[in-house]
Formats: sequence, structure tokens, C-alpha cells
Amino acid sequence: MSPSARSGSDDAYPLHVLREYALLADGSRGAVLGPRGEIGWLCAPEWDSGAVISHLIGGPGIYAVTPTVPFVWGGSYEDGSLIWNSRWVARDQTIITCREALAHPGDPHRLVLLRRVGATMDATVQVDLQLAGDYGQTPMSDRRRAADGSWSWRLGPLSVRWSGMPRGRWNGDHFRGELAVHPGSRYDLMLEISDQQLPELPDADTLWQTTEQVWHQDQPDLSDTAAPRDAQQAYNLLRGLTSPSGGMVAAATLGLPERAEQGRNFDYRYVWIRDQAYAGLAGAVGDRPLALLDDALSFTTARLLEHGDKLAPAYRAGGGGVPDESSVDDLPGYPGGQARTGNRANSQFQLDALGEILQLLAAGARLDRLDHDQHEAIDVAVGVIERRWTEPEAGIWELNDAWWTQSRLAVVAGLRAIGQQAPAAQAARVSTLADQIMAETTRRGLGEQGFWHRSPDHPGVDASLVLPPVRGALEANDPRTVATLQQVEQDLVVDGHVYRFRPDERPLGAAEGSFTLCGFMLALAHLQQGNLVDAYRYFDIQRTVCGPPGILSEEFDVTQRQLRGNFPQAFVHALLLETAQRLPRRGPDRHDAL
Repeated sequence: MSPSARSGSDDAYPLHVLREYALLADGSRGAVLGPRGEIGWLCAPEWDSGAVISHLIGGPGIYAVTPTVPFVWGGSYEDGSLIWNSRWVARDQTIITCREALAHPGDPHRLVLLRRVGATMDATVQVDLQLAGDYGQTPMSDRRRAADGSWSWRLGPLSVRWSGMPRGRWNGDHFRGELAVHPGSRYDLMLEISDQQLPELPDADTLWQTTEQVWHQDQPDLSDTAAPRDAQQAYNLLRGLTSPSGGMVAAATLGLPERAEQGRNFDYRYVWIRDQAYAGLAGAVGDRPLALLDDALSFTTARLLEHGDKLAPAYRAGGGGVPDESSVDDLPGYPGGQARTGNRANSQFQLDALGEILQLLAAGARLDRLDHDQHEAIDVAVGVIERRWTEPEAGIWELNDAWWTQSRLAVVAGLRAIGQQAPAAQAARVSTLADQIMAETTRRGLGEQGFWHRSPDHPGVDASLVLPPVRGALEANDPRTVATLQQVEQDLVVDGHVYRFRPDERPLGAAEGSFTLCGFMLALAHLQQGNLVDAYRYFDIQRTVCGPPGILSEEFDVTQRQLRGNFPQAFVHALLLETAQRLPRRGPDRHDAL
């Protein structure tokens, strides 16, 4: 792809810091939306399909609805949904709005992107549209205009239709026009992309009504949590990232850097078993299971029964294997990053994932949600652990193979949790295995000062080591639990932000950002200890490291106060949702924000 193919949108729609982007999602794919009304990232028809808009990582494509006058941007999600309302205030007091959503429920073969424009006084918005299939490798062909005014064309195997824009002109594959907006009127733009033949042009009002109904009928009552609004948004994001198969992708994006110039840029548009289990456990708090639990049980046990000892850490949303990692040719990437697809985790073994599956199955058993296959999956998981727990593996952070302590403790937690739900014979088997693993882990992984080391070959503590006791691997008052929590706070915490471990001798923050996931882990650990003030402090700090859309990424640059990495990071929102439910409500005068 030549640089000129990208220049049409680069100048008019510069990239923003990640905290300013919102996400539209319908379970089968997601669109990343910027403050100028520009959609800069969209894959079709599925999460890990080639992008048709890759502006976010330096490629071609844009779909923007932007006021033509200077404005101040704002916006918010509608309650209980991923329906976003962009709101621009102009100097003459005009307020211009654009209601935006991916039509829900999402069809795996066809996305429908809805945009409804309005204004309080006469206004004009500029509309730009440029699509290019497979990260810009597949150009537009066979463009036609129908009698109803809609445009249709092809992007290789994809059919595209766009309706609602009365005037404008094409310059090659780039459409630009202006839309006059009058108060009291609404203007619907509708973009459809499918790998099948498109149906008759749908009615925008019907699609909006159905989308609202679907979002609102899938809303649990989270009003009695520590932060109802944030818990609800976390739930909505997790549901938006969950495909019809039940598989929840780890993030909607690829190649967004965790740290500039470090080469740490990954593709997270796949389903990680660990992340899925975290979401399922968040759906199993209390006695009223959320839909997240059943989806997680279904997807993870299906993969376990299919692959057994060869269980992969991650899968495509439909259950297929993750492709090998490769660079996207000719795309420069988001600044500081590199555009890569696939993921090297596809060749790893991560022992802790089996422990997380057992914790999930135990939660399902407690709530009477297990079917025959899931009961069978318990035996399979225990068998794999028996055969492989002594092997070096990649662990929670997907590093080089080692004898990672956290993986063994996660497995112990899973075995002990399932032992509480299993028949006597099976309970004795898993209890014996848990005791065996704990004894060897204590011998090899416990330091002289009484806290857990990352591994026998990696001295120092890891923030993820505070979670297994919360899950039942050890008691709260066990000296190993207490010492590890104290050491994590001494070595890995700065102003309430938690780093996962010290990768080298540099100060914290020099090598990587804080891990928001780990902050929620510390909130749960302090809750287990009965330290409510500290639990709330960690919880509140983590949930506020976001921008106006309220989306959390994997890492947070504490010094620059910026989001880092792909987003929205599913496991972070899963731990937010769980922690919000487990913390006691603050009382009638509490506020959601600090």
C-alpha cells in the first residue's frame, strides 16, 4: 500500500490518546470511535477478520460524522448499553449530537452500524467514508447507486451497502459530503457489511428499537454493588465482547503499544481461557448467576473436552485456533507500536488456565449450572493437571517457560474449590493432589522471608500471587498469604497503582506501566483480610484510570496518566465487576465517583 492511499484521512482525523476513544460492539465485532466522530477501527465480519477501517494503526479507512464548526467534544453511553451519544457544543451554543451503535443482536455474518444525527439549531456536519478490505489490501469494486438512494459495492468477498446520505461526491473510494441538520429532525445513516448476500434495506427505526430492547433485557440489577454505574458498564463491555458462541475476546484491537519502542504490541482479538474464566467468576458472585457464567462454562469446557492435554491458552471466537503472529505489511501502526496479527501464545502451555477452569466449574456447580459435559470436564482438567503440573510453562504473563509459582497456586485453588462441590471419591482425589502440589510449591517457591517468589529461578514477588488465596488456595491468615501481600505492597505499588513484577533493576514505571488487573487483585486480597479501607482505595483508584467513555486498558502509565495497550481489556473489566459485587455497599450517602 502506498502512503498516498492513507493520506485522505490522516490530516483531517489525527490520532488521539487512547482514553478519548469509545467502543461500539455487538458481540461479533467492534468499532472504535474517536472524539471527532471518526470511526478509526472496524473489522468485518468478525472480531479477527481483516480490518475494513484501519486508520487507528496507520492504514486506510475512516467513517466520520463531524461538525463543520469549532466545537468542544463530549459524550456518554446510554444506561445499560453500548449505545454511544456523541455531543458537540459549538461557539454559538448549538449542540450537535450523533447517536451511534452496532445493531444488536449482532449477526455473525453481517454488521449494521447505525448513526443518527441531530442538532438544537441549524447545523452542518461533514461526512467522510472510506473502506478498504483486509487492512487496505482489497479495494472497492462494482459501486452502484440504487433507486432508494443507497450505495452498494464490494470489498473482495464482502458486500457493502450505505444509506441515508443524500449528497456528496466520490473521489476514488473516498466519499465526502455535507449534511444539513435542522432542529427537531433526525438523520439516519446506516452502513451494512456482510460476507453473504445483503437482505432488503432494513428500517432504521426498527433496528434502533430492537437494539435498545436487546441491551435492556440483558441487564442484571447491580444497584447494590460498591459502584453500580461502573459495574454496569463493565458488564455491558463484557457482553459486547462476547460472541454468539459464548467466546469473549480479550480486546477489540491489535497493535496498540504497551510501551513505546519496546516491541510489545499484540493482537488480542481472541478468546483467552483465563480471561473467560475471570468473566465467568464475576458472573457467579452471589446466588443470582449472570449470563457471563453460562457463556464461560460453555466455551471453556468445549475447548477442554476437545483438546485435553493440548488445551491452548487462546482461541478464535468461534473456537478455532489462533493464527501465528505476523506483521501487517506496510502499516506503520499506532504511534509507538507495530501492527501485528495472530498471537504467539498459540504455542504455549499455561498451567494456571486449568486452575481457573476448575474454579469456574466449581462456581457453576455451586449454582447448579453444570451439564453432563461440564461434569466430564472436571475429570479431564484434573487428569491434565496430574500429568503436567510439574512441567515448565508460560504462566499468567505468557513469559518464557519456567516453574511459575502463581500457576501452581491457581491450580491448588481450583482443585480445592472443586473438591468442595465434588462427590466424596472425587473430592479425596483432588484434595490429595492439591496437597501434593502445595507442598512442592512451598518447597520450591517460598522465599526465606516467608513470601512467594515468582519462581525458583526468578526471585522477587509477583502481584498475581495475591489472587490464589482469595480463590481458596490458602487461608487469609496463613503466614504465606499475609507476607506475600505485604511484600507486593512494599515492592510493586506506587500511589495505589500496582505493577505486576520488577522485570529489571530500573524504577517501577520505567520498564512498563502499572497493571490495572493487579490493582483489583489487591482490592480483593485486602477484602479477604478484612481491610475495607484499603480494599476500597485500590478499587477506586483502578476504576478511575480511564477517559470519558469509562474504558480501561491493560496498563496505565502512572507518570503520564495515559492508557497503554489494547482496549477495552476484558479481564480488567471482569475483575472490576467482581470486586464491585464483593465489596459491601457504602451506604445511602455513597457516590459512584471519588
